[in-house]
Amino acid sequence: MATRLPLFPLSTVLVPGLVLPLHIFEQRYRLLVGALLDLPEGAPRHFGVIATRPGKDPETLEGLYPVGCTAQIREVTPYDDGRYDLVTVGQMRFSLQGLDKEADTPYHTGLVDFIGEPDGPGDIDAAAELVGLRFAAYRDRLRVEQSGVPTEPRVLSYLVAAAAVLELPERQALLEAPSTHERLTAELGLLRREIAMLNAFNSLPAVELTKEPPTPN
Repeated sequence: MATRLPLFPLSTVLVPGLVLPLHIFEQRYRLLVGALLDLPEGAPRHFGVIATRPGKDPETLEGLYPVGCTAQIREVTPYDDGRYDLVTVGQMRFSLQGLDKEADTPYHTGLVDFIGEPDGPGDIDAAAELVGLRFAAYRDRLRVEQSGVPTEPRVLSYLVAAAAVLELPERQALLEAPSTHERLTAELGLLRREIAMLNAFNSLPAVELTKEPPTPN
């Protein structure tokens, strides 16, 4: 049976483990946050972040990608005018089965199934080792300050999905990957391409991978 989950459509992809700051100013999403904050102590204060399809109406099911990620509220800063600043963290993937037409809310409520995290076929540790080496080389080309690369395959797969400079559909495809091994395999190809481009053009994308500005709703 599908689970009801309040939705927050965005023009970005959230993956498990990624910290996502949000500035909530639109009235319907103020109500969403208020409803979550009113839940009993210990109840999960999360909502579903789901990417919007470019050129499609985000108010329709067709305007949303089929897989999203729950965002767990970790910090809340309320303002006197009703706005909020949130710090959220990606938690669980979900598959959007439909929109709850009976939900009496100004924001979408999705009917979702949560997705597990299977390792998948193949040698997942070997794949993670290759991705870790290639990701370190990629960050070196970008002149990003190197910190430790996680060795746990699933954590690494989502770090690469979050930090690599990718187009939205590519990042979405990584979120949707059926297994960690398949995600890592796809990332090997993407990192190979990005490193080759950096080597060929000797130029850097104007991005900062370690910091993201607050994303307005």
